[in-house]
Amino acid sequence: MANGGGGGGGSSGGGGGGGSSLRMSSNIHANHLSLDASSSSSSSSSSSSSSSSSSSSSVHEPKMDALIIPVTMEVPCDSRGQRMWWAFLASSMVTFFGGLFIILLWRTLKYLWTVCCHCGGKTKEAQKINNGSSQADGTLKPVDEKEEAVAAEVGWMTSVKDWAGVMISAQTLTGRVLVVLVFALSIGALVIYFIDSSNPIESCQNFYKDFTLQIDMAFNVFFLLYFGLRFIAANDKLWFWLEVNSVVDFFTVPPVFVSVYLNRSWLGLRFLRALRLIQFSEILQFLNILKTSNSIKLVNLLSIFISTWLTAAGFIHLVENSGDPWENFQNNQALTYWECVYLLMVTMSTVGYGDVYAKTTLGRLFMVFFILGGLAMFASYVPEIIELIGNRKKYGGSYSAVSGRKHIVVCGHITLESVSNFLKDFLHKDRDDVNVEIVFLHNISPNLELEALFKRHFTQVEFYQGSVLNPHDLARVKIESADACLILANKYCADPDAEDASNIMRVISIKNYHPKIRIITQMLQYHNKAHLLNIPSWNWKEGDDAICLAELKLGFIAQSCLAQGLSTMLANLFSMRSFIKIEEDTWQKYYLEGVSNEMYTEYLSSAFVGLSFPTVCELCFVKLKLLMIAIEYKSANRESRILINPGNHLKIQEGTLGFFIASDAKEVKRAFFYCKACHDDITDPKRIKKCGCKRPKMSIYKRMRRACCFDCGRSERDCSCMSGRVRGNVDTLERAFPLSSVSVNDCSTSFRAFEDEQPSTLSPKKKQRNGGMRNSPNTSPKLMRHDPLLIPGNDQIDNMDSNVKKYDSTGMFHWCAPKEIEKVILTRSEAAMTVLSGHVVVCIFGDVSSALIGLRNLVMPLRASNFHYHELKHIVFVGSIEYLKREWETLHNFPKVSILPGTPLSRADLRAVNINLCDMCVILSANQNNIDDTSLQDKECILASLNIKSMQFDDSIGVLQANSQGFTPPGMDRSSPDNSPVHGMLRQPSITTGVNIPIITELVNDTNVQFLDQDDDDDPDTELYLTQPFACGTAFAVSVLDSLMSATYFNDNILTLIRTLVTGGATPELEALIAEENALRGGYSTPQTLANRDRCRVAQLALLDGPFADLGDGGCYGDLFCKALKTYNMLCFGIYRLRDAHLSTPSQCTKRYVITNPPYEFELVPTDLIFCLMQFDHNAGQSRASLSHSSHSSQSSSKKSSSVHSIPSTANRQNRPKSRESRDKQKKEMVYR
Repeated sequence: MANGGGGGGGSSGGGGGGGSSLRMSSNIHANHLSLDASSSSSSSSSSSSSSSSSSSSSVHEPKMDALIIPVTMEVPCDSRGQRMWWAFLASSMVTFFGGLFIILLWRTLKYLWTVCCHCGGKTKEAQKINNGSSQADGTLKPVDEKEEAVAAEVGWMTSVKDWAGVMISAQTLTGRVLVVLVFALSIGALVIYFIDSSNPIESCQNFYKDFTLQIDMAFNVFFLLYFGLRFIAANDKLWFWLEVNSVVDFFTVPPVFVSVYLNRSWLGLRFLRALRLIQFSEILQFLNILKTSNSIKLVNLLSIFISTWLTAAGFIHLVENSGDPWENFQNNQALTYWECVYLLMVTMSTVGYGDVYAKTTLGRLFMVFFILGGLAMFASYVPEIIELIGNRKKYGGSYSAVSGRKHIVVCGHITLESVSNFLKDFLHKDRDDVNVEIVFLHNISPNLELEALFKRHFTQVEFYQGSVLNPHDLARVKIESADACLILANKYCADPDAEDASNIMRVISIKNYHPKIRIITQMLQYHNKAHLLNIPSWNWKEGDDAICLAELKLGFIAQSCLAQGLSTMLANLFSMRSFIKIEEDTWQKYYLEGVSNEMYTEYLSSAFVGLSFPTVCELCFVKLKLLMIAIEYKSANRESRILINPGNHLKIQEGTLGFFIASDAKEVKRAFFYCKACHDDITDPKRIKKCGCKRPKMSIYKRMRRACCFDCGRSERDCSCMSGRVRGNVDTLERAFPLSSVSVNDCSTSFRAFEDEQPSTLSPKKKQRNGGMRNSPNTSPKLMRHDPLLIPGNDQIDNMDSNVKKYDSTGMFHWCAPKEIEKVILTRSEAAMTVLSGHVVVCIFGDVSSALIGLRNLVMPLRASNFHYHELKHIVFVGSIEYLKREWETLHNFPKVSILPGTPLSRADLRAVNINLCDMCVILSANQNNIDDTSLQDKECILASLNIKSMQFDDSIGVLQANSQGFTPPGMDRSSPDNSPVHGMLRQPSITTGVNIPIITELVNDTNVQFLDQDDDDDPDTELYLTQPFACGTAFAVSVLDSLMSATYFNDNILTLIRTLVTGGATPELEALIAEENALRGGYSTPQTLANRDRCRVAQLALLDGPFADLGDGGCYGDLFCKALKTYNMLCFGIYRLRDAHLSTPSQCTKRYVITNPPYEFELVPTDLIFCLMQFDHNAGQSRASLSHSSHSSQSSSKKSSSVHSIPSTANRQNRPKSRESRDKQKKEMVYR
């Protein structure tokens, strides 16, 4: 291939005509020639030389030259055939060095001027000192004028400089647009270079005909203007002149103007525009695209690497296609720009295949130095880039909502254990089809095990890495469209208050982003729930719930003190467990059949409207095989509340929501589908499905008539209650009571109101159906019949003493005046001399540095006002006095509480509190989460439990032992069995060994349950609910409460129900009150507060003797259920059975296990204890009124009087039966009425 030097030689050898023909041909064909004719260069040279020897060929050869020479890489366009690359390079060099010289000259002159002025200033200062102040003032006057002129000039220049600085600094919208535009035009100029690189290095181009040259010219004019702005705004002109961007402009802008002047183009150093890529990250930051440090660093590394790579490739492309100047450009080689890019990459990576290499000396010299820098850059930049890309958040995308499918966001403590427990319960097969997608948000990427768990549930689970404290991450998971947000807590953290504070901050962040989102959060400490009330958008009425683990855990344990084993039953009811069938006749068979039951809610069929709660409950149990324990009752002002076993005074309304215990959700649908016309004669409950009957809503008239006839006990055909005038006023009733919201009771009341307004045709006896009481103007029939909760009993009326506060301000708990802790402390000798019996012993491990566990939540259920004062179990705390002093502030308002300073590991302390006579021993620890080893977290509780079980007792004081076997129904007074209308309550035999002491132990680590019972065969990997201690109710772990998160999400009434069951009556209003004062406030007894006592409570009923003894020996559970419900309004829901009761041979084992909701035909044994919900007995406290009052009033005066029983009090009890005869007769009549 002919190079530039060869072309020049040929032209000089020929005449002027040859040169002119060559110039003409190049002007015509320069832009349309191929590089494939390089092989013809030798023929072109020989033909040029032969033209000088022969005149005949001199005419023909120049024509051949005109056809061949234009295909070379460099085409000389002047008449002399010389290349002009030096002119382009000179324009850049002159601009750069000329400007540099001017700047240096200006600095030198300025320095000299400053030195001279400084010397003159010193001379004038000396003159000023010598000539005096007056002369100095006159001398300096013209100088001041000059300085003012200079200041004015500087001010003008400063303003222009500031304006230029604002324009290029991207501080304003105009500046940002300008900076982005400059970068975009620089990339455009680089693209034009890529296009022109396929042309010869130097070619003749007409500015008016070359479109790319015109665009490049426009770009460079803009670059020149921008260069001027930068120059004006620069503080240091010298450093500005030496900047990379300035050097790029020097070697790219002037050559464009030279191209226009010479009508030729030289690629030259236009590849330097690639250095503008270094500013790519700055541009992206201006556009607010890059926000994280990792993304900024990644873009910086990539831009530096790519810009250096492309710039070096451009230099190799220039020198290799041009050749060395000292070799007369003859050692060039044809390389495309992209081949040079390839060459630089294999060189930097030290691979060097050898297929492409540099031939010129300049190229090789450049490669030597580039390998040093390029290799270092490749070795450092590429691994870091790969690391940044590899460390990029794998779960950093955004959630895409699926149409027609809800999603929830789960955040907080996301671990393998918490997530697996949550998913196992949330996605349980017993639920209806869960059309909800679960989005987990956590700031730490999941480990391999957790990632595998997500993959197994990939159809319903997604994980995103981020924090709920970051609004950007909340937007990624579409929190504004989420159905709810669930926040999990770390139950095993060392600082519960810090964990609660973190979750509260999460709630604040989420509510701040979207106030309407429903939030369900776990809280560890009860007192921290008050902080949630400070959040303005927190609203429990809209579904926001806080599941306090300490409150519920201690509430479950407290209920076990009242009915042993209840904690296990409730925990199983609110957890989703699959049915495990066992064929062998073992205790596990019956236990697991009960475990498969869960709590569900369903609206009741209209066939139940107007029936009493016990009637509906019996119908559901007998016919539908469902156990209904509560309903959602809507009062006249449309406020809803949950009533547990409300009794026969309450009638079912239209659209009532029932709470059922069943094995799956499909069974509960029977209560909604039940139709009396279609399903009355069906015996198989599985056939009760949705029927084809049209169920039009009854008119007001028919509903009133049904309610009236139900009260009369007659059929609608025979009933004459409905008068014609009432029927004529149906339209008025329908306007007053919309059909959708009127209950049967309201209709019945309204009917009677109309009867009172019109002349009545009814007999007076019909008007006095309400228990023989006439309706007074201040007492409505509805209140007298259907709301006896507002009617205080005789003992309550006696308790309405304005001078004594016996209950808190809400009437939900027993209350006493605050006591000093010194008044309730018992020494070991004092405790030993006090005959404690039927009490609760709380063994607590803790010290002055332990986290508080909130013992108030344990005491409150045991001090619920639905117990009479004499029924309250005395509570004795055994533990460190330093720890109990910290808890005492929340306990000093509860009666019958004592403290024995000591340690639960001391047998002397345990004997002093008569642990063998207690109704329950509770073992708690406040030090569990301070140990890293999970196996040792429960060491104190396990040691205490084993210590108690190994104790031995004599039978010398067994006669003083109170009966702790079970509660008695109304009318069963176990303190005086001879005078009770129902006799034969079971007396517990004296305990001689600690194994028989009822104990419940709190555990943190589920696997540690294997150490509680040494005689069981539980495998260490067995789930907690399958172990014998849990089934027997002697162990409880907070992990069982995890299922409440999903249960609350699917039905927010579930949490209200369980809190009503286990907390003794805690309400949101009470929580707001505690948030104000952190203590219960005493209140005077009023009919409204005393009415709050009338609520059911959990009890255990013995079958060995009493009114149900005939059913205890081989009877059916269903018969017991119906009899207890009809006779005493007691709702049975489970059995507490001896573990070996199924064996034919008697066993000495006293361990019991829980059977939840046994079927109707389940056979009973005499030793069974029945879990039941019993009504509050208004008259049960009358016989103890004087005793209760005296004990209550003397509670704060003497610490010895805080014992449950004393020997004098037991002696006085013998004289009470005679004084009770009349009241017992009345009680018997009420029981059997």
